[in-house]
This record gives sequence, structure tokens and C-alpha cells, in this order.
Amino acid sequence: MTHTHDASGTPSLPEATPPVSSFTMLVTLGGAGAIVGLAIVLVYIWTLPSIERYKGGILRGAVAEVLREPARTDTLFLVNGTLVDHRPAGDADRPIERVFAGYDTAGTPVGYAVAATEVGFSDPIEMLFGYEPRTHALLGLKILVSKETPGIADKIEKPPFLEQFKRLVAPLTGTKTATPAHPGDVVMISGATISSRAVIRGITKAIDRWQPLLDAYAAQHARN
Repeated sequence: MTHTHDASGTPSLPEATPPVSSFTMLVTLGGAGAIVGLAIVLVYIWTLPSIERYKGGILRGAVAEVLREPARTDTLFLVNGTLVDHRPAGDADRPIERVFAGYDTAGTPVGYAVAATEVGFSDPIEMLFGYEPRTHALLGLKILVSKETPGIADKIEKPPFLEQFKRLVAPLTGTKTATPAHPGDVVMISGATISSRAVIRGITKAIDRWQPLLDAYAAQHARN
């Protein structure tokens, strides 16, 4: 806003600044929002390969851990109710369920890495476990994602709890006894039985679902 003077030197009224129209404000804000949105998309696109590599590295490490460092692992895809060792052509972008088969140096199957998800105290717990379907033996467990209560329920991610799953035999049962009486007894965490039971429930559901699929694949693999 500026002041002007008339010929006599007396200040006149200030000149009014024209108001900014609503349309102009909308265009300005919309343009800024579009630029920010585009920047976010570009950053996501640029970083996506790194993110996928990172996730892939974590998954490969988890598979190796729960299968006790097999000499080789193959990815098996669930297609039309059957496990196959190749992904169908033309659906590379479609999410597809899978398990991972582990083999020793002689090519003998050692087990399968199976994913499971179950709601814990409040949020889903994502896990991966090693399983040998012929003997129903668990080979290991890895918690992939968990937001359980820090200091208490997050003990499901710690070795004292996880080590149990290297020697259990399904079906699994939760127990509060320090000394398990049965091969499937899981000693639950004191003060975190909800989280402990969620892990047991998730593995049990996954075994019930995948057992016939794994048996069928193993039988077909043996015939070939």
C-alpha cells in the first residue's frame, strides 16, 4: 500500500491493493499441491527398487534362518490350488501366494518356509516358520513384523521364545509350565499370553491350510 500527495503537498488517501481472487488462490494452491504430489511420486518410483531389494534381502535371510541354512531354496507358487515351481506367464504384477522349499547339498528336501499372519494384542503379527510336513516338525521361527508392547510382548521376537520352535512338533499347544510335557508344548511368555497365543494360532492355521498342499507337492516331486 502506497501514499500519494496532491499538488498542494497534502497526503491523499492510500491506494487500495486489488484483492486476490478466489480463483487465483485455488489455481496457486492447486499448482503447489500438484508439484508436491509429483515430487512424492517421483521419489517413490526412484527409491522403489532399493526398497524391494531391501525387503527381498530380509526375506531371503529369514528363509535361510528358519530352514537352517539350506544349500538351495526354490520358490513355489500357489496356482489354482496347486503348488508349482514356476510363476504363470503374464501375471508378474499380480500378488500370488508362495512358499519356499529348501534342499540340502544332495538335493534332498529339508523343509518349507511358510508365512503366517495373526492378530496379536492389537496389530497383526507377521511371521515365517520352517516346517517339515512329513514329520510335522518345526525347524525355526522368525517374526517379520510386530508392534506388540515393548518390553513385554515384544519378547516373542527374542531368542528365548523363538528357540523353542526349532524342536517342536505340531500340533502346538500353549503352556505356562516352564518344563514342557509334550513335543508340541510352547512355553508362553509371562504377561504376554495374548501375543504368545497369537503366534501359536497363526502357525497352526498356516499348517492346517498348507499341509495338504505340501503333501501333494512332495508326492508329485517324488514321482518325477
